[in-house]
Amino acid sequence: MEDIIQVRNLTKVFQDKNNTVEALRDINLTIHKGEIYGIIGMSGAGKSTLVRCLNFLEKPTSGTVLVDGKDLSKLTARELRAKRMEISMIFQHFNLLMQKNVLDNICFPLSIAGVNKTEAKKKAMELLKVVGMEEKAKAYPAQLSGGQKQRVAIARALANNPKILLCDEATSALDPQTTKSILELLKNINETYGITIVIITHEMAVVREICSHVAIISGGTLAESGKVIDIFTRPQTKAAKDLILHGDEDIPNRLSDSTKDATIHLMKTKRCIRIVFSENSSFEPVIANMVLEHKAHVNILKADTKNIGGIARGEMILGLPEHEDTANRMIEYLKGRGLAVEEVSDYVD
Repeated sequence: MEDIIQVRNLTKVFQDKNNTVEALRDINLTIHKGEIYGIIGMSGAGKSTLVRCLNFLEKPTSGTVLVDGKDLSKLTARELRAKRMEISMIFQHFNLLMQKNVLDNICFPLSIAGVNKTEAKKKAMELLKVVGMEEKAKAYPAQLSGGQKQRVAIARALANNPKILLCDEATSALDPQTTKSILELLKNINETYGITIVIITHEMAVVREICSHVAIISGGTLAESGKVIDIFTRPQTKAAKDLILHGDEDIPNRLSDSTKDATIHLMKTKRCIRIVFSENSSFEPVIANMVLEHKAHVNILKADTKNIGGIARGEMILGLPEHEDTANRMIEYLKGRGLAVEEVSDYVD
């Protein structure tokens, strides 16, 4: 696949008289044309600084950002402005002009680009149809819901026919149902127009829903990157494991009252595992067969199904028997059935 964004050895340091903060350190990643790429991390990890470096709203202290093969640091001010026209951005709090109606908000970037009023309004109405907001053309932002505001912001971001759309926590202020509809809209835009979308988020559910690839940022460094399905199935770093296990909610809050005792067992024992079911293994009663074969019980501490790129993947957290040999044999049994298995006791709170 053709590269559209390349980040090489990027470091960003913020400095004033009293403090020096290294927000990003030696980041390397590649985003291919037409991908929906997620950049995820906890609050303060540096992900929002990274996305602002992708269009040089923040200039890196060192390192290189190439967009379509062009090094942004080597562009003149005029060339950089032109390149930024190809990189649109949407934000958590929408950033709409409150004194302008919906139509004029979308016309605004077109007027800056020198498009005449008639053409701008025509283009704006076309974009409102794309985001399902044509009936709100004359409404003002204060009259819209959060989801409607974000749809207008997306339409405005598409006004200059960008190649890249950067979404900085674009769904964080929205309820789950509205988030789902906005993600579906972004997916449709990606498929229809081939726009590369980079999603900055702290929510693993957002990445699982529409991203094909993901980079995990932790403490200003790149902890792990790759295909979403690979990282979900076999995370390699503690940062990835934390986000996958706790990315939506803490385990105790997800469990029903009937499993509270199991939660206590999870916290006390040091032998629990996370397993991920493939499409094939989901049809076999693997856990029941394992219990029968080894004549030992397990605690099912969590069971869930995650949607990853439109494919349902089952996952479980199991509390294993305290007898070490039995626990080891159970782990080998599961691996032998093709399941991804990892011990999780080292990062369960």
